[in-house]
Amino acid sequence: MAASCMAASELLHNIKLIHFVRRTSSSRLHFSSQLLQAQRDPQQLVGVVGLEIHAQISSNTKLFSGSSVQFLAPPNSLVSFFDASLPGTLPVSDIITVSIISWKLVKCSTSRSDVYFPICLKVLNRRCVEAAVMTGLALNCTINRRSLFDRKHYFYADLPAGYQITQQRRPVAVDGMLTYSVLGGKKRNQVIRKNVHIKQIQLEQDSGKSLHDDVHSQTLIDLNRAGVGLMELVMEPDMSCGEEAAAAVRELQLILQALGTCQGNMSEGQLRVDANVSVHKPGEPLGIRTEVKNINSIRYLARAIDFEIQRQTDVVQRGGTVQNETRAYDSKSGETVAMRDKEGLQDYRFMPEPNLPPLIVFEDNASLPAGIDACQAVVVQTIKEGLPELPSIKRDRLVQLYGILPEHSFTLVNEDGLMEYFEEVMKSTKREPRKVIGWVTNELLGLLKQQELSVSQSPVVPAALAELLELQEAGHISSSVSKQVFQEMWRSPGRTAAQIIREQDLGLVSDAAELHRICQKVVDSHPEEVCAIRSGNKKVLNKLMGLVQKETKGRADPVLVREILEEKTS
Repeated sequence: MAASCMAASELLHNIKLIHFVRRTSSSRLHFSSQLLQAQRDPQQLVGVVGLEIHAQISSNTKLFSGSSVQFLAPPNSLVSFFDASLPGTLPVSDIITVSIISWKLVKCSTSRSDVYFPICLKVLNRRCVEAAVMTGLALNCTINRRSLFDRKHYFYADLPAGYQITQQRRPVAVDGMLTYSVLGGKKRNQVIRKNVHIKQIQLEQDSGKSLHDDVHSQTLIDLNRAGVGLMELVMEPDMSCGEEAAAAVRELQLILQALGTCQGNMSEGQLRVDANVSVHKPGEPLGIRTEVKNINSIRYLARAIDFEIQRQTDVVQRGGTVQNETRAYDSKSGETVAMRDKEGLQDYRFMPEPNLPPLIVFEDNASLPAGIDACQAVVVQTIKEGLPELPSIKRDRLVQLYGILPEHSFTLVNEDGLMEYFEEVMKSTKREPRKVIGWVTNELLGLLKQQELSVSQSPVVPAALAELLELQEAGHISSSVSKQVFQEMWRSPGRTAAQIIREQDLGLVSDAAELHRICQKVVDSHPEEVCAIRSGNKKVLNKLMGLVQKETKGRADPVLVREILEEKTS
């Protein structure tokens, strides 16, 4: 082993890791009310949820091999000898973690002759280590300066070695905290912050992928994913329902994307969630848990957990016993289904990885051993200084800078690209931020959701929306016409607000004589409303204003119209 490390060290060189606050469904409201009821009634069962999340590290190559990482590559096209676990292939690490491949000829004597065959020596991917450390720092973890690798043995067809290299005894990061937010209050518009503890973050290899062909009754194995670097994040059972778990995962997804350590695309398997769910009475020991495996969307995560809590509650209330088992979520039926029994705990036969020494990271440059270049080592202080602005900091900055409500900052940050869109609009308009936020989160986001588009695909760019808002602010169009113009801009990208207003003659009618004539017509044809206004019911004036706007197709100056109507109904 020492010879292998020495051979590898001679070749070392440096290389270059909703909107989620969707409207609460009736099931979400049920579980929220259930939780409140439990606080009043100690006998009421409540849910307990913990999560295990596998995040695929954004890296060009795998954890212990030089094979590329690429989604939807042809099956088995990105597989090195080490990934396929061919005889004679070994993982290698050193205190300096850089990504290189070296080959060594090993002599093997037979009865007839000496035969030389290659052993692949792969040094641990430095990028993956930096990504794990960066993620740990962002989640307020303690970074272990010395962590260990282990073998976790289990036997699946997509794990050719029969074991997974992971970190069981001493992971790279421990004891962290994730702060996330959910909507609460009577109107579900109050941002409530919650915390979930992070037990540990460990580096490990991904397995391959089993492709089940039901037509031909066969299973095919794709090893492209085998050996890809993963971070496994273990969350303590600090959550109580699907809504909280979904919000925590969405916050983690935003953090990983901000860091660049994981793209977080759940549909591509870059973020996979296992949920451990149980129910119990407050103050009593936790109940028997079930594990819901491989949930691949935040929406399904919430539904799966809420269903499982209700299922277990029904079992206990009927006098039954919850089985310790692994279940899967069926998105078509909206139910979890049993996969396998966990009563007999699987023996993974963890053992220290014999081919890998401890993984060492350094506190700062001063702690580096003599002769080691800082560019070739993982230095915690350097990574900490390079941390980007995290989602929680972005929200606080938006509230302080623009004076918007916390729930609006929540929407801006949780929807990919929406915060940047909003800030671009603000650079080009004098409108108050709270008025701009309404356009961005209601008009723009509403159409994007309706047509299933991302913010980057919006037909209306920020500068075009800013121009429209400026025209409204200057009094050239009314608020109702501005929405009409926005719809036309959406349908006809490239046409400016000014062009549409000019072509369709949508400019504000401010001719006093014309407005007096129209207002008089409305007043004369609605004597009952006029009588109500004169009797002190001033709210009826709004109805008359709406009728005037209808007559002018929304083009009347509302301030002038109100003045004229007040004069004629006084």
